[in-house]
Amino acid sequence: MWLLTYYQQEYHCGDLMPAKLFSITVVGLNVNLITVEVDIDRKSVIHDVDIVGLGDTAVKESKKRIKSALKNSGFDFPQGRIVVNLAPADLKKEGSLLDLPIAIGILQASGTLQRSHVLAFGELSLEGKIRGVRGVLTSLLSLSEQRYNGIIIVPKENIEEAQMIKDLNIYAFEDLKEVAQFVNGLIHFQPVSFKGLPTFEYERDLDFADVKGQAVAKRALEIAAAGSHNVLMKGSPGAGKTMLARRLPSIMPPLTDKETMEVLKIYSAVGSIDGKKAFRPFRSPHHTASSVAIVGGGNDAKPGEVTLAHNGVLFLDEFPEFRRDVIEALRQPLEEGIITVARAKATVSYPARFTLVAAMNPCPCGNYGDAKATCTCSPYDIIRYNKKISGPILDRIDIIVQVQKMEFEEYFSKNVSESSEKIRERVMKAREIQRKRYTDCGFISNSQLSSKVLKKFVQLDEKSQDLLKLAVAKYNLSGRSIDKILKLSRTIADLEQSEQIKFNHVAEAIQYKTQGEE
Repeated sequence: MWLLTYYQQEYHCGDLMPAKLFSITVVGLNVNLITVEVDIDRKSVIHDVDIVGLGDTAVKESKKRIKSALKNSGFDFPQGRIVVNLAPADLKKEGSLLDLPIAIGILQASGTLQRSHVLAFGELSLEGKIRGVRGVLTSLLSLSEQRYNGIIIVPKENIEEAQMIKDLNIYAFEDLKEVAQFVNGLIHFQPVSFKGLPTFEYERDLDFADVKGQAVAKRALEIAAAGSHNVLMKGSPGAGKTMLARRLPSIMPPLTDKETMEVLKIYSAVGSIDGKKAFRPFRSPHHTASSVAIVGGGNDAKPGEVTLAHNGVLFLDEFPEFRRDVIEALRQPLEEGIITVARAKATVSYPARFTLVAAMNPCPCGNYGDAKATCTCSPYDIIRYNKKISGPILDRIDIIVQVQKMEFEEYFSKNVSESSEKIRERVMKAREIQRKRYTDCGFISNSQLSSKVLKKFVQLDEKSQDLLKLAVAKYNLSGRSIDKILKLSRTIADLEQSEQIKFNHVAEAIQYKTQGEE
């Protein structure tokens, strides 16, 4: 109680005006500045805490955590009626991160702490420890963009996120006592030092050198990685579709600083950030996942798997087994690279630019087309199974590739498969060509080419145009499918470091786009 006695002797001055400080609330990836006002009516016979300002259940329950945290930190809880206002009052506040600013506001309003317009967020334990919260990096990045120059107090558990942001006056604390000592100037604390973004790392256990055979599928995934193209793999169970898909991030280029920050910002907002390493996301939701889980939503309009896969890979195994509404909901992110989640309480847009890798069997039993196995499905079953993937979705997939079962000789072959590192070298050279080509265009890969600029960067000779014309007539291809073929041709040419798109480039692109159409 010595701490309280000292503070009260120095700063207690009877009835005080309402205390005022700042905090934040995160809705989706949007950060909103919150003003926390605390007023104490000491003459009231009712001793209670009222929190107003459209707080959710976690905010309403914070008064119980705060009361115990203050008492167990050596502070007397002030007598009287305490009113806490979270402004703006019409904006919904979520989560437990407002515990700390409300506690600081109560101590300031009671005269225990100096008045200081600090910005704070963090959850309090009953013993007064400050627990980490989600959205710290997201919040600090927004404050940095707004050039906020005040003092920011964050939980020490989130210090790794705070160290990624520069040009902010950030302090990290373990408990409420340390915050009180800092605010009153009793102890000097050093601000959080800037260390930059974490180092990018690849998953060492996943390498294309482990995959025997499958030359066609490997080539298709190399093209997909080089141009950020979507892929659909068809093949019998056990053919290696999942094995191939999991290794796709190993041949993709390292994340740029901008891409790294985008990924970490998303994972910070959902509370699953790893501050020690940067990575390309690989998301593999089960086919029983709901539409909300895949595209986002719910009462709080939270991000879904398509957003968590941003700048990475979204792998949908057993693609036809996903619910119809889930598959159709992929249209917007596949086309625009964003997903808009509209709910009664909020409408939020999330980034969702990912590489889709879908896998499916040729039929329900998986043996259709296999020369060494017997298919037990009826023609109707096969057609109905494949029709689960609608035309508009297939239109948005760039590459369709058949994955064949491995032969016995291939399994025991002593031939060494090409490593991910060697494939990645070719992919990175192709990406560098695209980066230079599209420097002034606002995009970085061939898959992002809009119809407006497609003709500028993709020009075919007469022989290639005739081939494409024949393919369009034979397969009744849509305008979007033609665009996909042209983009694929551009990527294949880039892999060969050819500025001119040649006949063989177009022929290979047509092959990938039209597999399974016959």
